[in-house]
Amino acid sequence: MNQQPFRFILIGTGGISSAYIKAVNNLKGIEVSGVVSGSGKRPPGIPESISIFSSISETDCPADAVILATPNGTHRDLAMEAAKKGLHILTEKVLEITPERANQMIQTCEENNVVLAVSFQRRMSPDNETLKKLLEDDSLGKCYAASMDVRFHRDMSYYNSADYRGGWAIDGGGPFIQQAAHNADLLCWWFGLPKGVTSLLHRHSRDIESYDHGTALLQYTNGLQVNFTASTICEPGFPTRFELHTEKGSLVMENDRFTEWNIGGINNPTNQDFEVHDGASSATVSDTAGHEALLRDFVDAIRNKRNPLVPAQSARMATDLIYQIYCNNQNPSFRTPYQSEA
Repeated sequence: MNQQPFRFILIGTGGISSAYIKAVNNLKGIEVSGVVSGSGKRPPGIPESISIFSSISETDCPADAVILATPNGTHRDLAMEAAKKGLHILTEKVLEITPERANQMIQTCEENNVVLAVSFQRRMSPDNETLKKLLEDDSLGKCYAASMDVRFHRDMSYYNSADYRGGWAIDGGGPFIQQAAHNADLLCWWFGLPKGVTSLLHRHSRDIESYDHGTALLQYTNGLQVNFTASTICEPGFPTRFELHTEKGSLVMENDRFTEWNIGGINNPTNQDFEVHDGASSATVSDTAGHEALLRDFVDAIRNKRNPLVPAQSARMATDLIYQIYCNNQNPSFRTPYQSEA
């Protein structure tokens, strides 16, 4: 007996929606049954037979879940509306822009018994998964120091493409919560939340409300120190780079792949076959392997009544970390909305 297709309502028709449409079209047994678009726009790849709605409340198509492909600060209200209709939710990163809003989102989904997962697809990259297992098994020994560099380039045409870009209320700030959100999630997934955060945020050359370059020092209870940089002013844009220095040696990753491996007693376990979107110089997602892996897992989790691989409770740590970075900015000439006025 053939299983009925799993049906998503796509919420939002901005640039990232095309990645989800492409990913769904590449998968069997999954389909988009409706689209919610405030502008009424029909995104490429959605056939005329699929209805376009102006709001979630107006949708009357059969559906099991929604994909929230909307800006960061809109996720809470849209998720709460979908949850009250009994629809499971896969939301674009980040979960939300503050811990309080994330908590409200999670609580509403729990009260309505729906699954809430977040599109942190970099967790699906094989080398990232391998590092997670090595850390859990204590195969690397004590971790001493690490650095996560997200040195991207976005010119003003990117920020001018939407009024909310680079602002606090909807985007949630600058590159830490936008371009480096996946990397914040990886740090939390690998190491948990730090005990202390000190940061410096600055607006150098982009005419935006928030910052365009920032660096944070994360301090963990086990002594690990992590330097975390997020930027959109580094022309022409560079692949994300992660370094880890441990008791057993050192390793380097670029764009989620081990590129240098100096760990004693363990051969380089890299898997070079899985492509991920880097985003160093463009926000356009060309390869959707990560999104496809997320969608497969999300659907399987719902059908088999298990937790997805990127559940909201885990994914919210990235919001917590970025919030700490914003609250502990030490640049007196640039303040964030989350810093005390005292």
